[in-house]
Amino acid sequence: MMTNPLLQDWATPFQIAPFDAISDGDFAPALDTALAEHRSEIEAIASAAEPPSFANTIEALEAAGTDLDKVLSVFFTVAGADSNPTREDLQRQFSPKLAAHFSEISSNKALFSRVNALWETRETLGLGPEQDRVLMLTHRGFVRAGAALTGAEDARMKEIKARLAVLGTEFTQNLLADERAWFMPLAEADLEGLPEFVVDTARAAGTEKDADGPVVTLSRSLIVPFLQFSPRRDLRKTAFEAWAARGANGGQTDNRAIAAEILSLREERAKLLGYASFADFKLETEMAKTPAAVRDLLMSVWEPARAQADADAARLAEMMREDGVNDELVPWDWRYYAEKRRAAEHDLDEAELKPYFQLDRMIAASFACAERLFGLQFKPLDIPLYHPDCRAWEVTRDGEHVAVFIGDYFARGSKRSGAWCSAMRAQAKFPKPQAPIVINVCNFAKGDPALLSYDDARTLFHEFGHALHQMLSNVTYESISGTSVARDFVELPSQLYEHWLDVPEVLSEFAVHAETGAPIPPDMLQKVLDASTFDMGFQTVEYVASALVDLAFHEGPAPADPMEKQRAVLDGIGMPPAITMRHATPHFAHVFAGDGYSSGYYSYMWSEVMDADAFAAFEEAGGAFDPERASALERHILSTGGSSDAAELYIAFRGRLPGVDALLKGRGLAAE
Repeated sequence: MMTNPLLQDWATPFQIAPFDAISDGDFAPALDTALAEHRSEIEAIASAAEPPSFANTIEALEAAGTDLDKVLSVFFTVAGADSNPTREDLQRQFSPKLAAHFSEISSNKALFSRVNALWETRETLGLGPEQDRVLMLTHRGFVRAGAALTGAEDARMKEIKARLAVLGTEFTQNLLADERAWFMPLAEADLEGLPEFVVDTARAAGTEKDADGPVVTLSRSLIVPFLQFSPRRDLRKTAFEAWAARGANGGQTDNRAIAAEILSLREERAKLLGYASFADFKLETEMAKTPAAVRDLLMSVWEPARAQADADAARLAEMMREDGVNDELVPWDWRYYAEKRRAAEHDLDEAELKPYFQLDRMIAASFACAERLFGLQFKPLDIPLYHPDCRAWEVTRDGEHVAVFIGDYFARGSKRSGAWCSAMRAQAKFPKPQAPIVINVCNFAKGDPALLSYDDARTLFHEFGHALHQMLSNVTYESISGTSVARDFVELPSQLYEHWLDVPEVLSEFAVHAETGAPIPPDMLQKVLDASTFDMGFQTVEYVASALVDLAFHEGPAPADPMEKQRAVLDGIGMPPAITMRHATPHFAHVFAGDGYSSGYYSYMWSEVMDADAFAAFEEAGGAFDPERASALERHILSTGGSSDAAELYIAFRGRLPGVDALLKGRGLAAE
C-alpha cells in the first residue's frame, strides 16, 4: 500500500497530484486506507481524556483527513471531467461508502458532546472572530446533520443520507448516459445555412462518435448553435426533443422515479430535524433565510420577464408567418427566429462575430483583468495533468506564489456537461500554510483556433470569477476558505467578474480576428454591447421558471409525481408556451445530482442582484478598474471566504444591501 501514489507525499511542483503515476486501480485501495485513517483520527478526538478545547477538538477536526482529501480531490476531478466505465463504477461504489463515513462522524455522540460543550461555554474561550465563526459553523453542521437525534430517528437519518448519495450518483450517471448515447447524423445537404463554426463542430463531433460524417450531439456548445442557425425545422424539432427528453426516455436511464424518491427522502430528513419543510431547513443557512424571501425575489423578476417574453414571442411568430410557416411558435423555433431577429435588429451575425472570440485571447483577457484589479500574474506550467487538453499556470503576486490554476476547456464524451470550478486544494494557514490549486472546467467546441460564442466567453469569465474567490482566499481554516460560503453568496464573485468582459477597453484589446489579427471594429463592438440584453425575456423566463419549480418541490409536501407538480407550477405562473424550463426535472442536475442547489437554484438570481449592484459601485467610482473598489472587493469578499456572515461581508464592501432595481436595469427589464 505504501506504493500507492495517492497516499504518498507528492514530490511534484507545488505538490500537485502526480496524474501520470495514478491509475484507476489505485483509487479503491487508497480510499479504504484513507477512510480508516480518518476514522481513527476522529475516534482519537472523540475519546480524548482531556476536557474539550478549541485546539484539541475544533482544530483537530480541521487537521484530520488529509489523505482522504487528497484521494477525493483527484477522484472527483477525473470522475467529472474525464470519466470512463471504471470510474463510473467506482463512483457508484464510493457514494454510499462516503455517505456512511460522514454520517458516522456527524452522528458520533461523544464527538458532538465535546463540540456542544465548547459551544455552550464559547463566551469563556477567548476566541478570535474567525475561531468563533468556525465553532458556530461546526456546531451548526453537527446539529443539522442529525447529531442530536437518538434511537430510531438517528438510525433512519443514516439510512436517508446513504440512500440520497446513491440516488444522486444514479441521477448524474443516467443523465450522462443519455447525453452520450444520442446523436443525429447530418447529410451534407443538412448543413445548408449553418455557419462554418457549427459545421466544423458537427464534423469534429462526428469523428468523436465514429460516425461517417457530421452529427449533432446533446453538448450545449453544439446543440444550441444548431437550434439557432439550422433552417430545417424538422431537424430542429428532432434535436430539441432529444435534448428536452434527457433523463426521461424510459428504461434504465430514466430519472423521474429517482427525482420523486429524492424529494420524499429530503422531506423526511427535514421533518426529522424539526423543520416544516426541506426548503425551511435548506434556506436557514443562506442569505435569503426563508422560502418567502426567495419567492418574493423570483416573482419580482418573473412578472417583467414574462411580459418581455410575451412581447418577443409575438414578434417571432410574425417572423415565422413572413417565412410562410403557418403554425404556432414552439420551443424549437424560438432560438432560430431570435437569432434572425438579432441579426436584423442589431445587424449582429454570430458567425461573423465568433472569429473575434478566440479561446486563447479570452483566457488572456480574463488574466489581464485580474492583473489590473488584483496584481496577479500568470505563468504557464509544463506539468502532467489528467488529460492532454488541460493547461496550467502558476499564479503570483509581487513575485510570491499565490496559486496553481488549471484550465480544462474542451467538450468531450468523457466530461459531464456544463461548466464548473473546483479546488483540488483549498487555501489555508492551519495546520500548515497551503496555497490553492484551482480548476476551471468548461465544454467549449474544439477548433484550430478554438472560437467561442459571446455566451461561451461569458462562461469563461464566470468560472474564472469563482477561481479568483479560491485563489485570493486569505483565511486560517480550510472549512471557511474560498467558496465555502452561503450558496446564494457563492455566485457573487463569478457573476460579478462577467461584467469585465463587457468593458469596451477589454474587448477592443482582446477581441481580435482569428485570421487577420484585426481588433473588433468599433461598430461591431457597439452592436455586441447593445445586444447584451437581447432576448433577455427568454433567458430570464427559462431560468426563473426552473428556480420556482425547484422551490415548489421543496417548500411543501414532496410531490408523488414531480412531473405533474412541474406542470402545475408552470401553469400557475403562466409559462409562455414557446419557452421551456432551462433545466426540466429529469435533467435538473443542479437540484438532483446532490443537495448543492436543492431549494437553492434561485441563488444565481440572488447573487445577480448583488453583482449588478457591486459593479455599479465600480462605475460610480473611477470606472471598471477603480483601484479603491478593487481593493475593497478583495478585502471584504474575495479574501474572506466564509469567515463572516455573507450579508455582513456585502455591507462592508458596499455600505448597504442591494435592491432588485440594478438587476432589472442590467437585464433590460426595468419599466421605461
